[in-house]
Amino acid sequence: MLARLALPAHVVRHSAANAFADMRAIYTWRTWTFGWLGRMLAQVTFFVLLGRVVAGPEHATYLVIGNALMTCVIESLTVVASTTWERTAGTLALLAAAPAGPTWVFLGRSLQWPVSGTGTSLVALFLLGPFFGVTWRPEHIPVAALLVVLTAAGTYCFGLFLAALVLNAGRLRNVVPGVTALLMMAFCGVQVPIGYWPSWIGRIADIVPLTHLLHALRALTEDASSGYVFARAALGLLVGVFWLVMAHLAFESLLHRGRRRGTVDFDP
Repeated sequence: MLARLALPAHVVRHSAANAFADMRAIYTWRTWTFGWLGRMLAQVTFFVLLGRVVAGPEHATYLVIGNALMTCVIESLTVVASTTWERTAGTLALLAAAPAGPTWVFLGRSLQWPVSGTGTSLVALFLLGPFFGVTWRPEHIPVAALLVVLTAAGTYCFGLFLAALVLNAGRLRNVVPGVTALLMMAFCGVQVPIGYWPSWIGRIADIVPLTHLLHALRALTEDASSGYVFARAALGLLVGVFWLVMAHLAFESLLHRGRRRGTVDFDP
């Protein structure tokens, strides 16, 4: 059993090394802090201030929690675009021929995004949140941090599934995560309660990890019972695992068809 787990862990570890090398090439600490992080904090502030004008100041807390958590979702969905880089770089055919499963390679290949997104959300929640009325009891801080990590990880798994669908349609690599993020902001409880929408939209939102983990985070700030918070968090975790399994099946199917038809090539 341990031997079977060792190879995937080895592949993920080495693939993640490439991911963080990409991160160092894209950002310095200055450009990440004053560029990306500043942009995300400005986005959270914009939606909170807009909501205060439209719906009143009593909604500021609701909006800052939702939009702060949403920042890690936006960044985690970047996996859709970065996964298509393998085809552009000409390495997809090599991955198809390699003995390691493609899922483990792609799982590690873009890990910089949920890690960076987690940092962004934590700063937004704990530094920006108090300016808009969000107060954190000391015992709630580690639980909130865990919920952010689970949200980034679950969204990353969902993004991997979308990446498998987009891998053969590189022109959509930026469209799909952008549209997906907007839909999640609208329908998963970020800007307005899910009950605002028709019930069928709520049922669709239930298959997104963000829906359950954001609900758990709001419940935490409202001093709900720990059992309720962890039950919603566990549900969000299960949904994330479901999408990881779906991503695995999608990657395996994609490369199996490519090998059989000879369509795995070096073209973008």
